[in-house]
Amino acid sequence: MQTSILCSVCKNDRPITDPESGELVCSDCGLVFSDKAAESRAEWRSFDFEKSDRVRVGSPSSLAYHDMGLATVIGKTNSDSSGRKLDSSTHSAIQRLRTWDFRTQAHTSTDRNLIRAFNELSRVKDKLGLSDAIIEKTAYIYRKAQEKQLIRGRSTSSMLAAAIYIACREMGASRSLRDVVEITNVKRKIISRSYRLLISELGIKMPLVDPMKCIAKIANKAKLSEKTKRMAIDTMNDLTKREISAGKGPMGLAATVLYLSCLSNSEHATQKDIAEAAGVTEVTIRNRVKDLKTRLDLV
Repeated sequence: MQTSILCSVCKNDRPITDPESGELVCSDCGLVFSDKAAESRAEWRSFDFEKSDRVRVGSPSSLAYHDMGLATVIGKTNSDSSGRKLDSSTHSAIQRLRTWDFRTQAHTSTDRNLIRAFNELSRVKDKLGLSDAIIEKTAYIYRKAQEKQLIRGRSTSSMLAAAIYIACREMGASRSLRDVVEITNVKRKIISRSYRLLISELGIKMPLVDPMKCIAKIANKAKLSEKTKRMAIDTMNDLTKREISAGKGPMGLAATVLYLSCLSNSEHATQKDIAEAAGVTEVTIRNRVKDLKTRLDLV
């Protein structure tokens, strides 16, 4: 790009523009005239790291949309490219096109079900603080369940809640079934039934819950000190190495270890406080305390 600007140093009248830095410089001596040159090239963006081909600007495709983000939408502005208002006949024709475009996007029961499910998923995403990767995984599991016709005759909310819980477990997010129940407002028994169905029919192998993440979650909720948290982590590492934690509920075991750490650290925290933060009963913590004392004495 050339501009008729005279250089004050060498009197050269042929400056050049660096499109990467946005600088307008002299082609002879390199004097910088401006560092805010306007971008005049086409805007490009690539969402595929494996391909070097440039892709035109647009939102990336996603499984969390019923059409995977590939459908077109007729805009709501009633004006032409020059900004002039459309006449009545053209406006009527465009309005009919908008109506038919909306109808064709959800012409089957499958599309309507996906629209309803993924709209609910977008609402749950903010409430649970889920990442985009978990949302994509949830949509993938839900689509697989729909392909096998597991959704038919069952509640969309319960199947979606079960898919969210499975995705959180697979991605290592510290979201318990209790959290999903509170946010989705679906009964725990119904979500558990849908969860077992998806696990068996889709052949999903669930990873074990990491007790370390449970310790951090409970400690933050109960507002325990960092010293107590680190002491509990060291104790949990010791229990894991000795294989004492095998077969124990991760939340109950983490709550017990935190309670014992509070006693060792002389921090005032009752069993009730830790039990409420962990979502377990006080009886569970007492039974785990007795069991740990017995097992540690035997080792």
